[in-house]
Amino acid sequence: MKLGSDAPYASSIQGVMKRVKAKGVPVVVYEPMLDAPEFFGSEVTHDLEAFKAGCDVMVANRWSDELADVADKAYARDLFKRD
Repeated sequence: MKLGSDAPYASSIQGVMKRVKAKGVPVVVYEPMLDAPEFFGSEVTHDLEAFKAGCDVMVANRWSDELADVADKAYARDLFKRD
C-alpha cells in the first residue's frame, strides 16, 4: 500500500487489483500494517521475502529500496523513485 499512510484502504492500487483479478490472475498483498488475512478478497502476507519469491510481477504505489533485488519484476507509479 502506501508507506506512512493512515488510510491504506483508500489506496489507488485497489483499481489495479480489481482489473488484474478480473483477468483471473491471483493477487497477493504485502502489507505489514494490515491485520486482516484478506484485503478485497486477496491474501495478505507480512513476509516480504516470501512475497518477493512467490510473485511473478509486483505493483507498488511507491518505490522502496526493499524492492531493489527484484527490480526486474517490480513496477511503481513513481517513475523517478522519489515520490
